[in-house]
Amino acid sequence: MPLKQDKQGRKDKVWAQIQRCCNEYTKCIFVNVDNVTSKQICIMRKALRAVDACMVMGKNTLMKSAVQELIDKDESEKKPVRPHLRIVKEQLKLNTGMIFTNGDLADIKKILDSQVREAPAKIGILAPADVTIPAGPTGMDPKQTSFFQNLNIATKIVKGQVEIVTEVLIIKADEKISPGQAALLDKLKIRPFEYKMHIKNVLDNSKLYPAAVLSITPQSILAAFGIGVQNVAAVSLSSGYATQASVHHSVLNAFKHLACASFASGFSFKEADKLKASAGSRPAAAGAPVAAAKAAPVAAPVVEEEVDVDMGDLFGY
Repeated sequence: MPLKQDKQGRKDKVWAQIQRCCNEYTKCIFVNVDNVTSKQICIMRKALRAVDACMVMGKNTLMKSAVQELIDKDESEKKPVRPHLRIVKEQLKLNTGMIFTNGDLADIKKILDSQVREAPAKIGILAPADVTIPAGPTGMDPKQTSFFQNLNIATKIVKGQVEIVTEVLIIKADEKISPGQAALLDKLKIRPFEYKMHIKNVLDNSKLYPAAVLSITPQSILAAFGIGVQNVAAVSLSSGYATQASVHHSVLNAFKHLACASFASGFSFKEADKLKASAGSRPAAAGAPVAAAKAAPVAAPVVEEEVDVDMGDLFGY
């Protein structure tokens, strides 16, 4: 009986916690907690409390029921159902956890990224990333070449140990890991994967966004804006339709044409004179080879005199 009461108490605690978070917080990060250890979760919980954030973990059916109760309450009171409640309920699939906050979501991401652990390749799991084995000595004796042969990896024996000839991709992302692949990586002491809480989606003021939005920085925004301005200017110049992005290019191109015409015709104006003066005052080193070539004396062409050659009655005349 005490065990059942304790289990029910944990359920009631999760039920109350998720309802409180849905009522008090406007932002939420949905995370995948596959392969995350309890120690990592404990460390992150402590760090999240310091930034006034709350992590909620539990069974999906329990948490969905708690959120549905809030939806039913809004409907019974004839109030508009808060849209974020339906989003939270829809996101509760598979092994999903939630982190609620009213603060900066980027701070939450930093905490999640700080808890990363290396992990070996386990048989039957889906590889989260590509795995390559570098070329070079492996430290394994020649009797263990069968591991490499089964995986079609080219090897050679150098100084009594197996050496991989070229770098090889042994596991592709999202593929199941075979026993041979796991055994080989274990023998090579390669722990290819990193396990942490991966962000699936982000909820902010009743709007759902992909996790990529948390990687946006002021620098990336400025870079994207700059590329957009360049594209607008290019289209404007090609079509001949003047815009704010293309006007300064058009003015500069027009000045270049006027300067060229001024230099060719001898008719000058103030701006062209400045350009000509700046061109004339450039360092002499750049024009030295040309000046030297002009100053070098040109050898007079050698004219050979025609000489009559006596063929000596060659044809019998």
